[in-house]
Amino acid sequence: MNLTQKEASILGDLKEQEQICIEKYAKYSSDAKDMQLKNLFSRLGRQEEQHLRTIDQIMNGSVPMMQAGGSGGQQQSQQPQQQMTPSYTYYESTQNKQQDSYLCTDALSTEKHVSSVYNTGIFEFKDPAIREALNHIQKEEQQHGEQIYNYMETNGMYR
Repeated sequence: MNLTQKEASILGDLKEQEQICIEKYAKYSSDAKDMQLKNLFSRLGRQEEQHLRTIDQIMNGSVPMMQAGGSGGQQQSQQPQQQMTPSYTYYESTQNKQQDSYLCTDALSTEKHVSSVYNTGIFEFKDPAIREALNHIQKEEQQHGEQIYNYMETNGMYR
């Protein structure tokens, strides 16, 4: 498979975005005060690592076959959307909740941005299998945003 210069450039941009997501989720998992949020960030970080491997495969000339529930032709354990219960009690520090709210707001903004970068990139590829792979990742990025939103909504962080 031969990539055009533009396609290779777009993949480079997507790779950078995935690396940023991986770094953010690792840091945010460490910084989060609520254990439920720590686990969410950790899980999303692992999924971003799979996205990065998929981008690397494409850059190396291999187009991965996409399967339901995972990028890059590998099955990922997709966490079912479970009903979240509020993580913060009335007596907990509002400072902890404010810090976690900040992390969530930034993570949600990042997911919105990354999804839009994928959306634009998808239209630039001539190979339908690459477009399918990128579309698959974009859908997972949207699911990440939904999971963060649900956490925020459940914990009174989304206005």
